[in-house]
Amino acid sequence: MDMFDKINELYDRKREIELGGGYERIEKQHEKGKLTARERIDLLLDEGTFVEINPFITHRTTDFGMHSLEGPGDGVVTGFGKVNGRNVYLFAQDFTVFGGALGEMHAKKIAAVMDLAAKNGTPFIGINDSGGARIQEGVLSLDGYGHIFYRNSIYSGVIPQISVIMGPCAGGAVYSPAITDFILMVDKTSQMFITGPKVIETVTGEKISSEDLGGSKVHNSISGNAHFRAPSEEESIEQIRRLLSYLPQNHKEKAPRQPRPDGDDDRPDMIDVVPIEATKPYDVRKVVEQVVDEGSFMEVQAEFAKNIVVGFARIAGESVGLVCNQPKALAGGLDIDSSDKASRFIRTCDAFNVPIITFEDVSGFFPGVKQEHGGIIRHGAKILYAYSEATVPKITVILRKAYGGAYVALNSKAIGADLVFAWPNAEIAVMGAAGAANIIFANEIAKSADPDSTRAAKIEEYKEKFANPYVAASRGMVDDVIDPRDTRIKLIQALDMLATKEETRPAKKHGNIPL
Repeated sequence: MDMFDKINELYDRKREIELGGGYERIEKQHEKGKLTARERIDLLLDEGTFVEINPFITHRTTDFGMHSLEGPGDGVVTGFGKVNGRNVYLFAQDFTVFGGALGEMHAKKIAAVMDLAAKNGTPFIGINDSGGARIQEGVLSLDGYGHIFYRNSIYSGVIPQISVIMGPCAGGAVYSPAITDFILMVDKTSQMFITGPKVIETVTGEKISSEDLGGSKVHNSISGNAHFRAPSEEESIEQIRRLLSYLPQNHKEKAPRQPRPDGDDDRPDMIDVVPIEATKPYDVRKVVEQVVDEGSFMEVQAEFAKNIVVGFARIAGESVGLVCNQPKALAGGLDIDSSDKASRFIRTCDAFNVPIITFEDVSGFFPGVKQEHGGIIRHGAKILYAYSEATVPKITVILRKAYGGAYVALNSKAIGADLVFAWPNAEIAVMGAAGAANIIFANEIAKSADPDSTRAAKIEEYKEKFANPYVAASRGMVDDVIDPRDTRIKLIQALDMLATKEETRPAKKHGNIPL
């Protein structure tokens, strides 16, 4: 046998590995509306850039008849390539081989490529499509998950980690995506749950389908576990490519800057966006559209905790993170879910050097027994902690009302905002004028011959004296009161001024966020 024979043997082996579970299983994958692991990788990465690692690894189990079963690549494809010209490392579980179940060597392949991603400071992407732990390998499978969880945890905040669920993800397997920075799901074909419908029915008697238990809509709108969903795998992969464009390669870098769009930065239509009446709802996304580069806003967790809007965008080409009260939902008040959503996003931006811009129009923390008993104190404290801890450029624009503890929590000067701007209609106060007047002037109103007119007069008096931006500005809590039409210009100037910001925190092992 000469060298050419050896080379031919090499290519034959590689072709066999690339077929995974074979044509029949590939066809079954397609019939479910799912792509194969390699098709997904080809869609995600720039053409011709994928380099596979450890293709020849396979299982070494002999129990339960496994000695007679071949598993090309051990049910997972790993390697590296480029997305929009930038390096990434990844794995894609292959459902055509052992149902993508995770065993000892499967996990070893994933851990090895995660280590390479961390050493080289590049994002890591996990494409999950697995039946869970490989039962035939017993505790070795559980140990394999542990090695992955450990790396997800210690590399958190070091490199961006993105998980996309493109099939089942059950049992312990769900905890790897849960530790990563972003989870994407696909309608109808992806599910996540700790215990499946059959187990739940056996234990509790409850009957539920896999989709209703852990489908993409559930995790994007109810549990808040996922950040994005898409109607197809192709669109989900496009979301990953777009998401990466807002993020740096690692915690030491800044996100890539895009060319500044042409055109005037003045926004004359901004005046018509926010009603001056404090109780009238509007969509804060319209404010965002007037401020950011056209078409650049990518909302995160759009279907969950709709009373706060978070997401990435660009301003004059620079990547920014936006945290915005949404008066359309719960009057923009903060509740348990919105506190968690905002805090997580703030910390993600801070970990990866993305400046944070806050658009504030908040009535306060949402009242109610359910919220109090559910731990609104603990959850609301997360926002205070996240903003205080963050060292990236932090800018706040008070659009209309900023009341009570929620005003302090949402990136006030007191907890570290670099710059706070307010529109001239802004009301910054301990509480709304009506509530404050009823307390402060209670005796005068009660003793008045016409309590209703006295109350109305006292409300206006309070508004004039306190519920305006100038009292806060006179004490340095607001850096400037600005024309709404100049908001984009002011933010461009602020981001430019803060581009070289450096800020340190006291030396410590780590803080103790109120989880």
